[in-house]
Amino acid sequence: MSDLLRSSKVVALGGGHGLAASLSALRLVCEQVTAIVTVADNGGSSGRLRDDFGVLPPGDLRMALTALCDDNEWGQTWSDVLQHRFTGDGDLAGHALGNLLIVALWQLHDDPVMGLDLVGRLLSARGRVLPMAAVPLELRAQVSGLDAADPSATQAVVGQVAIAKTRGLVESICLEPQAPPAQPESLAAVREADHIILGPGSWYTSVLTHLLVPDLRTALAEAPARKVLTLNLDMDTAETRGFSATRHIETLHEAAPELVVDVVLADPTTVEDASRLSAACETLGAQLVVAPLSQALHTDRHDALRLAAAYRDILS
Repeated sequence: MSDLLRSSKVVALGGGHGLAASLSALRLVCEQVTAIVTVADNGGSSGRLRDDFGVLPPGDLRMALTALCDDNEWGQTWSDVLQHRFTGDGDLAGHALGNLLIVALWQLHDDPVMGLDLVGRLLSARGRVLPMAAVPLELRAQVSGLDAADPSATQAVVGQVAIAKTRGLVESICLEPQAPPAQPESLAAVREADHIILGPGSWYTSVLTHLLVPDLRTALAEAPARKVLTLNLDMDTAETRGFSATRHIETLHEAAPELVVDVVLADPTTVEDASRLSAACETLGAQLVVAPLSQALHTDRHDALRLAAAYRDILS
């Protein structure tokens, strides 16, 4: 592997398990990885802490940190500690210890980035984790198909959890507040990046969300970095019911027509029509790269080594 790739500055955007998958792969091929994480989660432990303390939801930030942890005994031990979730029926039940640690550091230092950097040092994380916005965000979607009498009518569905589980079809999505301030360190990371990775992840609530923060969207569009869009392994989720890979590309172009992407990375199982998908990629300015990315026994999960190999070839 080239020293140039090792020393490249790579920024990965997303949230949840999708971002964790890309980070687990990227840390195998480069040493300067920065994760920019969505902050719109309103469920589970994160939602409770957000409501109780008015903080950014820590869950996706915690997952990104643990995905970047070193493979040595120290890193893996602390990764397990941060991921530990309390059981039982008490006040701590359901909370991940890492979420509590992050919120404690935020209260001590009153600086979310400093708190995340300290957790990264504790984990010996091979990279940095930043929130995409400086304030907690609420997602609001217009969803069709919820009214049996009028399937084309749209209704508002509010909150990341509700949108991710909707029975209808997401037609559009927006943030509240509508023009939130981007985290300054995240903007700086995008502007200085050599490579930018968008996705995989929940399409509307983890991937496209970054394009709804005006300053971050502008920074992504103007950044000279090589940009890669990684498509999901599962096309047909609650958020994207009935979507093809091509439809995913079309919705991205509709959301940010000024965004130019260099490469779209897809697993062979998601390519329903190679020529049609390639044509859609061209609207983004992108080349389609198809490579096996899934685990052998769990085809809905990314294999870190396969994804790392694909990123190595593309970024080199």
